[in-house]
Amino acid sequence: MALHIHEAWILLFVIPALVTPAAINHEDYPADEGDQTSSNDNLIFDDYRGKGCVDDSGFVYKLGERFFPGHSNCPCVCTEDGPICDQPECPKIHPKCTKVEHNGCCPECKEVKNFCEYHGKNYKILEEFKPSPCEWCRCEPSNEVHCVVADCAVPECVNPVYEPEQCCPVCKNGPNCFAGTTIIPAGIEVKVDDCNICHCHNGDWWKPAQCSKRECQGKQAL
Repeated sequence: MALHIHEAWILLFVIPALVTPAAINHEDYPADEGDQTSSNDNLIFDDYRGKGCVDDSGFVYKLGERFFPGHSNCPCVCTEDGPICDQPECPKIHPKCTKVEHNGCCPECKEVKNFCEYHGKNYKILEEFKPSPCEWCRCEPSNEVHCVVADCAVPECVNPVYEPEQCCPVCKNGPNCFAGTTIIPAGIEVKVDDCNICHCHNGDWWKPAQCSKRECQGKQAL
């Protein structure tokens, strides 16, 4: 009886040794999620450092080759340390520029405003206009408006009037001056009251009239 028990123990140790890893079918065991990762996720990309340069579109350039890394960038030269790009001093864009293109290394003005704006209105280059009766203006090529204001002479009267569409005032009744509060015409002596005769200064119409007393013609006593 003891002999049979010893043989049974020997069989228990021998049977597992006969089962090799090749005999195990992996399809019978579900794989872990980590083992199911596709091998395509481990792609190896070329390393161009020290060998060439790559632009924004993925094109590769050789060492010493000149290229544009982007659509609006300045030209670069490919070196072992990477692209070395030009940084030129770009011309200033005109302040009146209305259309700017960025297709090259420097921005370029394609259209400059060809009119002047003055008090809400637009005028062509070299166009002359009068915004008011006393102003004469012109639209300059610089898109700026230059104006000249009329310099009116001193009127020869104390009661000038402004006519429509006329810049300077006019003396409709001719030259005159004040004699007190009375307006008298120039060139003649005017008796302003029973005792005073006045006349205007020659050429100085804004000055008060010169007056001289004469014998008063008062009413005779009864």
